[in-house]
Amino acid sequence: MIELRPFDKLGKSDHGWLKANFHFSFAEYNNPGRVHWGSLRVWNNDRIAPNSGFPPHPHRDMEIVTYVIKGAITHQDHLGNQGRTEAGQIQVMSAGRGIQHAEYNKEASETELFQIWILPNQQGVPARWETVQFPADARDGKLVPLASGRGHAGAIPLYADGALFAGTLKAGESIRQSLGGKPAYLVPARGKIAVTGGDGKPITANARDGVAVVDQDEIEIKALEDAEIVLVETDKLN
Repeated sequence: MIELRPFDKLGKSDHGWLKANFHFSFAEYNNPGRVHWGSLRVWNNDRIAPNSGFPPHPHRDMEIVTYVIKGAITHQDHLGNQGRTEAGQIQVMSAGRGIQHAEYNKEASETELFQIWILPNQQGVPARWETVQFPADARDGKLVPLASGRGHAGAIPLYADGALFAGTLKAGESIRQSLGGKPAYLVPARGKIAVTGGDGKPITANARDGVAVVDQDEIEIKALEDAEIVLVETDKLN
């Protein structure tokens, strides 16, 4: 199954400084049919105004990946971690046994990002935060694992049976991604793509649309225009 979830049908929230769109139930958006996708629990598309952000707040037992689309986000937490993650890069936070953190847009213009939560396969691990400046050109024409609990070399580790991939495709380029029937969810951060599974019928997705995939051995992703793609593979929940 491959299901298109158009951006204009997502849950929405507007707090002035924060404009958010929810692919899954979150905060005041409650959709019983969209609580998770495998062990993927949250995929929010946040736009954060300059000189604003999320004040200190707690998390527990969740793998939280932030993929920055434009601008930058500045992190600080009670463990003493501080850092700035810019467009095209990710940060990973294992909330584990508990972490208090804050996220701010200290830039002169709006920051846009994907905030992605994956249910962990271990409870009560030590909390941690990490960011890595992955070379953007290494993702040209392919999907590269940036965070993974599946042993991908060079990826930030996750306490989860899942992996986050990102890549860029020029118009007309296509790639294949092996899934082995497990759930996957992908969103073009920019551009238009076509996703084709075993039935040979392409599903067209525009920037910020979600594409939910399951029970596919492999998918083909073709760029209909220059595109930046983020894809999360997870395990199935019992």
